[in-house]
Amino acid sequence: MSSILDTIERPNDVKNVPEDKLPQLCKEIRRRILDTVSKNGGHLASNLGTVELTVALHRFLDLPKDQLIWDVGHQAYTHKILTGRKDSFYTLRRRGGISGFPKRKESPCDVIDTGHSSTSVSVAAGLAKARDLKGENNRIVAVIGDGSLSGGPAYEALNHAGRFKTNLIIILNDNEMSISKNVGAMANYLRKARMSVNYIDLKSNVEQKLNKTSLGARIANRIKKMKAAIRFMFVPGEFFTEMGIAYYGPVDGHNIAEMEKALKAASRIRGAVLIHCVTKKGKGYQFAEADPSKFHGTPPFDPKNGDPVGLPIKETYTDVFRDEIVRIGKEHPEVAAITAAMSDGTGLDSFRKQFPSRFFDVGIAEGHAASFAAGLSINGMHPVIAVYSTFLQRAYDEIMEEICLNDRPVTLAIDRSGIVGSDGETHQGLFDIAFLSHMPGMTVMAPRNGEELRTMLRYAVTLEGPNAVRYPKGSKDLKALPVEVSPIRYGKAEVLRKGSETAILFLGTLGEEAMGVRNILKEHGTDASVVNARFAAPFDKEMIRELSKTHNLLVTIEEGVRTGGFGERVAAFVMEERLPMKVLICAMPDAFQAQASQQEIREACGLTASAIADKVLRYGTNV
Repeated sequence: MSSILDTIERPNDVKNVPEDKLPQLCKEIRRRILDTVSKNGGHLASNLGTVELTVALHRFLDLPKDQLIWDVGHQAYTHKILTGRKDSFYTLRRRGGISGFPKRKESPCDVIDTGHSSTSVSVAAGLAKARDLKGENNRIVAVIGDGSLSGGPAYEALNHAGRFKTNLIIILNDNEMSISKNVGAMANYLRKARMSVNYIDLKSNVEQKLNKTSLGARIANRIKKMKAAIRFMFVPGEFFTEMGIAYYGPVDGHNIAEMEKALKAASRIRGAVLIHCVTKKGKGYQFAEADPSKFHGTPPFDPKNGDPVGLPIKETYTDVFRDEIVRIGKEHPEVAAITAAMSDGTGLDSFRKQFPSRFFDVGIAEGHAASFAAGLSINGMHPVIAVYSTFLQRAYDEIMEEICLNDRPVTLAIDRSGIVGSDGETHQGLFDIAFLSHMPGMTVMAPRNGEELRTMLRYAVTLEGPNAVRYPKGSKDLKALPVEVSPIRYGKAEVLRKGSETAILFLGTLGEEAMGVRNILKEHGTDASVVNARFAAPFDKEMIRELSKTHNLLVTIEEGVRTGGFGERVAAFVMEERLPMKVLICAMPDAFQAQASQQEIREACGLTASAIADKVLRYGTNV
């Protein structure tokens, strides 16, 4: 059988595919996605679930004149394949390849670089108003998932869009999932609306049977005329209509003809209209359908059984957190755990099972999670918010105002801190040191290994003020340093190797790199000290004063941006104190980091032992 996908070379080519060939095209697209993601890793379930929806959108729109905005963007693989990138799709998430998220530099059909949720309606509203001001008439469509609809910015945008007197189409992709199972009142509301899909299926079956006779055909025709009234009786779309947004649906998101029909109807409405389509996450791949959370963001795997391949099974930092937070929960009844729709990804799934009454999934609403945690703490609980570093950025104001201003004992367990890798610019956790360390009263810690993470978590839940423990994605081999850790004292660093002339002060899991630098310097006649900072805020000022008595160069190493980071704060202190030592800051550049492996990014940014040692030698150890 000839390939339908081979005929898709440019945007809008899908319009030329005969309707009876569309199922075959969708099957080929799914095969291409499955084959690539199984090799490279990526977001599988969300993309398999939006194949027909994307095909329908591309047949309806004229890209790039019309504008299509994906919320989060991790479901845009089909969009990439249909817009001239199918031949380079095998480079997905690789260094120098195509991103796993929309990227303007890749195609004019990618309207905005994105990677976080609940923003597509806001962007689409802005695009629509700019279009109107310029007197243009192109179509604008925003796609948002039911999980993203739990985020506050989505409601702010819907509230604004309801006053629009201009065309704007919003696709609500309802698959009952964000990353973990959806929660909250909106999820329950959509669940009721989703039940009307049964009505749609029933109507279709009844019409087919009636059309077999002339009398039945007349009855079927009468039913079609009554369709709008019947749908209104069955579909609870009042929430959106009361906001001033026309509601259409639910529609089967895997039925291209139905989706095209809905899109054409929506385009005739003056104002904002929401099409509620129902899809199945992971559709077409049995393992992803059975466990969409597992295949939301997946490493390379064997498509025959869905099992990970090519990666040794090691205990990750998330695994350490998962086990330790349960132990802490048993010993500390005041400890509660909060997630923003990511109980599995952050490792809170075990805590949820052990202590369901002390576990809270607030949906994709990190700002609410922080304020909610402040409320819990005021009435005697010690909340632990488990969150990825990149998503913590969404709660900056609430952490500052509700938690820090009120000096609340809340622990931020910050997963995926530092270099994340293949998810690219929108997901690197490079900014948390900088934006948390300047918050008054905030304690920021970073463990050097898994054992220290356990110790820090236990220490964190005893603190009486706001605190954060940051740790990276995955695991690291730590052979150069002892596994055992000494007791933690507030704001105090840990000396691991004593030397002279040069002191290497590292933060977090960069101990291997620090020891590597020491070994290289030793070959050049310098016996450097190695110090585990442990605390980014407050850092150990007394330790630095002591080091300045026997060392003339202090090298700081961190996996975060330079500006506002740990090294800059240390350097400012050394200057203010007029200590007799120079400071060499080794940090990430103030830039967004594109997709690549963690090691590739470290090498490119000079955060390997050899690169740091070279900087030290060029800087001069006798300064």
